[in-house]
Amino acid sequence: MSEIIPSPNIWETPDVYEVENRGVDRAEVIEDAMRAVLDWSGRDVVDIGCGTGYHLPSFAADARSVVGVEPHPPLAALAAQRISGMPSVSVREDGAAAIGVPDGSFDVAHARWSYFFGPGCEPGLAELDRVMRPGGAAFVIDNDATRSTFGRWFRRALPSYDPRAVERFWQRQGWEREQLDIRWDFDSREDFEAVVAIEFAPEHADLILAEHPDATGVDYAVNLWHRRF
Repeated sequence: MSEIIPSPNIWETPDVYEVENRGVDRAEVIEDAMRAVLDWSGRDVVDIGCGTGYHLPSFAADARSVVGVEPHPPLAALAAQRISGMPSVSVREDGAAAIGVPDGSFDVAHARWSYFFGPGCEPGLAELDRVMRPGGAAFVIDNDATRSTFGRWFRRALPSYDPRAVERFWQRQGWEREQLDIRWDFDSREDFEAVVAIEFAPEHADLILAEHPDATGVDYAVNLWHRRF
Protein backbone atom coordinates (compact mmCIF):
# COMPACT_ATOMS: atom_id res chain seq x y z
CA MET A 1 0.00 0.00 0.00
CA SER A 2 1.21 3.52 -0.81
CA GLU A 3 1.82 6.08 1.92
CA ILE A 4 -1.45 7.29 3.40
CA ILE A 5 -2.04 11.03 3.48
CA PRO A 6 -4.12 11.84 6.59
CA SER A 7 -7.40 13.69 6.15
CA PRO A 8 -8.24 15.01 9.62
CA ASN A 9 -11.69 16.31 8.69
CA ILE A 10 -13.16 12.96 7.66
CA TRP A 11 -10.84 10.72 9.70
CA GLU A 12 -11.69 12.39 13.00
CA THR A 13 -15.34 13.33 12.39
CA PRO A 14 -16.88 11.15 9.68
CA ASP A 15 -20.36 11.96 10.97
CA VAL A 16 -19.85 15.70 10.39
CA TYR A 17 -18.18 15.01 7.05
CA GLU A 18 -21.35 13.16 6.08
CA VAL A 19 -23.25 16.38 6.76
CA GLU A 20 -20.75 18.23 4.61
CA ASN A 21 -21.14 15.76 1.74
CA ARG A 22 -24.91 16.22 1.81
CA GLY A 23 -24.52 20.00 1.64
CA VAL A 24 -21.95 20.24 -1.14
CA ASP A 25 -23.21 20.90 -4.67
CA ARG A 26 -26.82 19.90 -4.18
CA ALA A 27 -27.51 21.08 -7.73
CA GLU A 28 -25.03 18.43 -9.02
CA VAL A 29 -23.07 20.92 -11.10
CA ILE A 30 -19.97 18.72 -10.78
CA GLU A 31 -21.73 15.57 -11.95
CA ASP A 32 -23.26 17.36 -14.93
CA ALA A 33 -19.85 18.68 -15.98
CA MET A 34 -18.33 15.22 -15.65
CA ARG A 35 -21.05 13.63 -17.77
CA ALA A 36 -20.42 16.25 -20.46
CA VAL A 37 -16.87 14.88 -20.74
CA LEU A 38 -17.76 11.18 -20.40
CA ASP A 39 -20.99 9.66 -19.11
CA TRP A 40 -20.35 6.69 -16.83
CA SER A 41 -23.60 4.93 -17.66
CA GLY A 42 -22.84 1.28 -18.41
CA ARG A 43 -19.13 1.76 -17.66
CA ASP A 44 -16.71 0.65 -14.95
CA VAL A 45 -15.94 3.36 -12.39
CA VAL A 46 -13.32 3.75 -9.67
CA ASP A 47 -13.75 6.31 -6.86
CA ILE A 48 -10.27 6.99 -5.47
CA GLY A 49 -10.19 8.13 -1.86
CA CYS A 50 -13.86 7.27 -1.50
CA GLY A 51 -13.90 7.83 2.28
CA THR A 52 -17.11 6.44 3.73
CA GLY A 53 -18.38 5.72 0.22
CA TYR A 54 -20.77 8.64 -0.03
CA HIS A 55 -20.64 8.82 -3.84
CA LEU A 56 -20.59 5.07 -4.55
CA PRO A 57 -24.38 4.53 -4.66
CA SER A 58 -24.93 7.44 -7.04
CA PHE A 59 -22.32 6.09 -9.46
CA ALA A 60 -23.80 2.61 -9.11
CA ALA A 61 -27.22 3.85 -10.22
CA ASP A 62 -25.90 4.08 -13.81
CA ALA A 63 -22.49 2.38 -13.96
CA ARG A 64 -21.87 -1.26 -14.82
CA SER A 65 -19.57 -1.61 -11.82
CA VAL A 66 -18.07 0.66 -9.17
CA VAL A 67 -14.97 0.17 -7.03
CA GLY A 68 -14.31 2.43 -4.07
CA VAL A 69 -10.65 2.78 -3.09
CA GLU A 70 -9.89 3.95 0.44
CA PRO A 71 -6.60 3.49 2.35
CA HIS A 72 -7.85 4.32 5.86
CA PRO A 73 -9.30 1.11 7.38
CA PRO A 74 -12.09 2.68 9.49
CA LEU A 75 -13.37 4.63 6.50
CA ALA A 76 -13.08 1.65 4.18
CA ALA A 77 -15.17 -0.36 6.67
CA LEU A 78 -17.87 2.35 6.69
CA ALA A 79 -17.86 2.42 2.89
CA ALA A 80 -18.27 -1.35 2.77
CA GLN A 81 -21.24 -1.08 5.13
CA ARG A 82 -22.82 1.59 2.94
CA ILE A 83 -22.73 -0.55 -0.20
CA SER A 84 -23.62 -3.85 1.48
CA GLY A 85 -26.16 -5.65 -0.67
CA MET A 86 -25.17 -3.76 -3.84
CA PRO A 87 -23.67 -6.49 -6.07
CA SER A 88 -22.13 -4.11 -8.61
CA VAL A 89 -20.13 -2.17 -5.99
CA SER A 90 -17.06 -3.15 -3.98
CA VAL A 91 -14.54 -1.42 -1.72
CA ARG A 92 -10.78 -1.95 -1.71
CA GLU A 93 -8.48 -0.90 1.14
CA ASP A 94 -5.80 0.47 -1.17
CA GLY A 95 -3.94 3.70 -1.83
CA ALA A 96 -4.12 5.86 -4.94
CA ALA A 97 -0.64 4.85 -6.06
CA ALA A 98 -1.24 1.09 -5.75
CA ILE A 99 -4.75 -0.02 -6.65
CA GLY A 100 -4.69 -3.80 -6.62
CA VAL A 101 -6.55 -4.37 -9.88
CA PRO A 102 -5.44 -5.55 -13.35
CA ASP A 103 -4.28 -3.13 -16.02
CA GLY A 104 -7.04 -1.38 -17.93
CA SER A 105 -9.78 -2.04 -15.37
CA PHE A 106 -11.73 1.23 -15.51
CA ASP A 107 -13.42 3.60 -17.91
CA VAL A 108 -13.96 6.42 -15.41
CA ALA A 109 -11.91 7.53 -12.38
CA HIS A 110 -13.21 10.02 -9.81
CA ALA A 111 -11.21 11.68 -7.01
CA ARG A 112 -12.94 14.42 -5.02
CA TRP A 113 -10.80 16.37 -2.53
CA SER A 114 -8.58 13.32 -2.23
CA TYR A 115 -4.84 12.75 -2.84
CA PHE A 116 -4.55 14.50 -6.21
CA PHE A 117 -3.66 17.98 -4.96
CA GLY A 118 -0.92 18.83 -7.48
CA PRO A 119 2.84 18.32 -7.08
CA GLY A 120 3.56 15.08 -5.21
CA CYS A 121 0.72 13.05 -6.70
CA GLU A 122 2.80 11.73 -9.59
CA PRO A 123 2.70 8.11 -8.30
CA GLY A 124 -1.09 8.23 -8.38
CA LEU A 125 -1.05 9.67 -11.90
CA ALA A 126 1.20 6.82 -13.00
CA GLU A 127 -1.27 4.37 -11.49
CA LEU A 128 -4.08 6.01 -13.45
CA ASP A 129 -2.07 5.42 -16.61
CA ARG A 130 -2.04 1.72 -15.71
CA VAL A 131 -5.64 1.14 -14.61
CA MET A 132 -7.49 3.29 -17.15
CA ARG A 133 -8.78 1.93 -20.45
CA PRO A 134 -8.23 3.66 -23.79
CA GLY A 135 -11.05 6.12 -24.30
CA GLY A 136 -11.65 6.49 -20.58
CA ALA A 137 -11.59 9.66 -18.51
CA ALA A 138 -10.27 10.60 -15.08
CA PHE A 139 -11.69 13.44 -13.00
CA VAL A 140 -10.15 15.32 -10.08
CA ILE A 141 -12.20 17.83 -8.09
CA ASP A 142 -10.37 20.35 -5.91
CA ASN A 143 -10.80 23.88 -4.56
CA ASP A 144 -10.39 26.87 -6.83
CA ALA A 145 -8.67 29.20 -4.38
CA THR A 146 -8.62 32.13 -6.80
CA ARG A 147 -12.29 33.09 -6.38
CA SER A 148 -15.52 32.69 -4.38
CA THR A 149 -16.19 33.33 -0.71
CA PHE A 150 -14.91 29.89 0.22
CA GLY A 151 -11.78 30.51 -1.88
CA ARG A 152 -11.09 33.65 0.15
CA TRP A 153 -11.40 31.67 3.38
CA PHE A 154 -9.09 29.00 1.97
CA ARG A 155 -6.38 31.49 0.95
CA ARG A 156 -6.53 33.22 4.33
CA ALA A 157 -6.17 29.92 6.18
CA LEU A 158 -3.38 28.63 3.90
CA PRO A 159 -1.39 31.69 2.78
CA SER A 160 1.44 29.51 1.43
CA TYR A 161 -0.89 27.78 -1.04
CA ASP A 162 -0.07 28.76 -4.63
CA PRO A 163 -3.05 28.07 -6.89
CA ARG A 164 -1.15 29.13 -10.00
CA ALA A 165 1.56 26.56 -9.30
CA VAL A 166 -1.10 23.88 -8.95
CA GLU A 167 -2.67 25.00 -12.22
CA ARG A 168 0.68 24.82 -14.00
CA PHE A 169 1.26 21.33 -12.60
CA TRP A 170 -1.97 19.96 -14.05
CA GLN A 171 -1.39 21.64 -17.38
CA ARG A 172 2.08 20.08 -17.62
CA GLN A 173 0.48 16.69 -16.96
CA GLY A 174 -1.89 17.21 -19.90
CA TRP A 175 -5.10 17.73 -17.92
CA GLU A 176 -7.86 20.18 -18.82
CA ARG A 177 -9.87 22.33 -16.41
CA GLU A 178 -13.48 23.33 -15.99
CA GLN A 179 -14.00 26.15 -13.47
CA LEU A 180 -17.29 25.45 -11.72
CA ASP A 181 -19.47 27.48 -9.37
CA ILE A 182 -21.16 25.37 -6.71
CA ARG A 183 -22.46 25.99 -3.21
CA TRP A 184 -22.22 24.78 0.34
CA ASP A 185 -25.85 24.68 1.50
CA PHE A 186 -26.79 23.20 4.86
CA ASP A 187 -30.11 22.56 6.55
CA SER A 188 -29.31 24.57 9.67
CA ARG A 189 -26.89 27.03 11.18
CA GLU A 190 -25.76 24.26 13.51
CA ASP A 191 -24.72 22.10 10.54
CA PHE A 192 -22.92 25.04 8.93
CA GLU A 193 -20.95 25.75 12.09
CA ALA A 194 -20.04 22.08 12.55
CA VAL A 195 -18.70 21.78 9.01
CA VAL A 196 -16.72 25.03 9.20
CA ALA A 197 -15.16 23.71 12.42
CA ILE A 198 -13.80 20.55 10.76
CA GLU A 199 -12.47 22.37 7.71
CA PHE A 200 -10.62 25.24 9.39
CA ALA A 201 -8.42 25.73 12.43
CA PRO A 202 -10.30 27.26 15.38
CA GLU A 203 -9.03 30.81 14.88
CA HIS A 204 -10.08 30.78 11.22
CA ALA A 205 -13.39 29.06 11.91
CA ASP A 206 -14.24 31.66 14.57
CA LEU A 207 -13.47 34.47 12.14
CA ILE A 208 -15.60 32.93 9.38
CA LEU A 209 -18.56 32.47 11.70
CA ALA A 210 -18.24 36.02 13.04
CA GLU A 211 -18.15 37.42 9.50
CA HIS A 212 -21.23 35.40 8.49
CA PRO A 213 -23.39 35.36 11.62
CA ASP A 214 -26.58 34.13 9.96
CA ALA A 215 -25.24 32.01 7.10
CA THR A 216 -26.19 28.41 6.44
CA GLY A 217 -24.35 28.27 3.12
CA VAL A 218 -21.83 30.02 0.91
CA ASP A 219 -20.71 30.29 -2.71
CA TYR A 220 -17.87 27.91 -3.53
CA ALA A 221 -15.63 27.64 -6.60
CA VAL A 222 -14.01 24.37 -7.64
CA ASN A 223 -11.76 23.13 -10.39
CA LEU A 224 -12.79 20.02 -12.28
CA TRP A 225 -9.60 18.65 -13.78
CA HIS A 226 -10.04 15.95 -16.39
CA ARG A 227 -8.02 13.89 -18.82
CA ARG A 228 -8.90 11.39 -21.51
CA PHE A 229 -6.82 8.25 -21.96
